[in-house]
Amino acid sequence: MTEVAPTPYPDLNIVLKQLVESVKEVLGDNLVGAYLQGSFAVGDFDVHSDCDFIIVTGRELSAAELESLQQVHEHVYSLDSPWAKHLEGSYFPAHVLKSGSGTGTDLWYLNHGSRSLERSDHCNTLVVRSVVRERGITLQGPPPQTLVDQVPVDALREEILTTMRDWGSEILKNPEHFNNRFYQTFIVLSYCRMLHDLITGYIGSKRAGAGWAKRNLDPSWSNLIDRSWDGRPDPAVSSRQLADPADFRSTLVFVQYVIDKANALPAAAP
Repeated sequence: MTEVAPTPYPDLNIVLKQLVESVKEVLGDNLVGAYLQGSFAVGDFDVHSDCDFIIVTGRELSAAELESLQQVHEHVYSLDSPWAKHLEGSYFPAHVLKSGSGTGTDLWYLNHGSRSLERSDHCNTLVVRSVVRERGITLQGPPPQTLVDQVPVDALREEILTTMRDWGSEILKNPEHFNNRFYQTFIVLSYCRMLHDLITGYIGSKRAGAGWAKRNLDPSWSNLIDRSWDGRPDPAVSSRQLADPADFRSTLVFVQYVIDKANALPAAAP
């Protein structure tokens, strides 16, 4: 039987194969599975997308395993491919991934553009679990539906609304922390996607969220959304450059506008 490539990009598939084979060599029977989530799972990706993964383990990583995995990620980062610098993902013990009851606790996490693991709750969400279960791409292991319980739509909506409010409060209270080109574009596209997902109850991509927002929000936001989409390439560069002042001011207003829209929805409990 012909093996189906996980993505349409041969260079990325080589990087992913190297990653999984190296992780398998380190973890042995502690490796349960490896899966793509994020834009590659939901289907709206391009050459500027980062590649989101999760790796499922039978138990917590030991100190020796962690040390070896740090070396794995250092090696993968050094591969001769731009994709090697655009991986992002977390290691989930199977019991943590299964039910979602451990949502919000820290996992070992590879940040986008990083070469080493750190502790973060970034991927430990119901949204990630839902994408993995419903549309995850298997790199290694059993079907993801066997590893993740179904996530109720109401629970998804509650998590999305909480994220919109909490992150929005952080952005508006400390805007200078987010004043670079990367964050400016990321914030606009993320709030488009979160409002789309909140209303539809369906986890979409940034592309889908941006298109939906242009069709459904006040048309005056369309140009900001378009410029934010066009600003996605080269995050390593854009994260070191100040945002356009006018676009950044508009982004802060947009965040409050979207939160107000979310709060006005009938199901948006305080």
